[in-house]
Amino acid sequence: MTTTRIEHDFLGDRTLSNEVYYGVQTLRALENFSITGIPISKEPLFIKAFAMVKKAAALANYECGVLDAIKKDAICFAADELIAGKYLDQFVSDMIQGGAGTSCNMNVNEVIANIGLEYMGYKKGQYEYLHPNNDVNCSQSTNDAYPTAFRLAVYFKINGFVTALAALQQAFYKKGQVFASVLKMGRTQLQDAVPMTLGQEFNAFATTIGEDVQRMREAQQLVTEVNM
Repeated sequence: MTTTRIEHDFLGDRTLSNEVYYGVQTLRALENFSITGIPISKEPLFIKAFAMVKKAAALANYECGVLDAIKKDAICFAADELIAGKYLDQFVSDMIQGGAGTSCNMNVNEVIANIGLEYMGYKKGQYEYLHPNNDVNCSQSTNDAYPTAFRLAVYFKINGFVTALAALQQAFYKKGQVFASVLKMGRTQLQDAVPMTLGQEFNAFATTIGEDVQRMREAQQLVTEVNM
């Protein structure tokens, strides 16, 4: 078994290790946009969201008669693997790159294509059977797939953030009960003011956090409007 494979694009042929699931476009992105040294794999929710976008597109393209069942199943299998958190090390594109996310999009397309090819019984790089652009990226462009994945990832992130805020709110309320009888001086304009309890102060913190939770929930609904 060979340890390398040759992939081709408009700029020519490039050699890749047979161990990797990304392709020539991702390889060129690594060479051209090594800016931060932080790969997109550092944000697994973003990869998960991108895989969801690709799976949804494959299902829609199949329903419209653009993709056949074999290709649809292969793309969906590969996307499910990514959604499950597998193959994270294959997402090597830099967080910052030119082309408004094209390198990220192609990284995802190529990984899904090569996982799908193996699922179909072919070798990595045999794109005549499942193509990163023509099939995985079918009916999409970076300008809709990338922002949609980004918004979906933000939606997921807000869930975790709101959960943490709600826990903080409850912690403040509990401290409000513990300190309910502890008097302290209020402060206004850098001067002493009407006395209050330390419990009232912590309850005020909790109320403020509760308002922030509500605002985050409202913002979360706004990011469900997507480009696709």
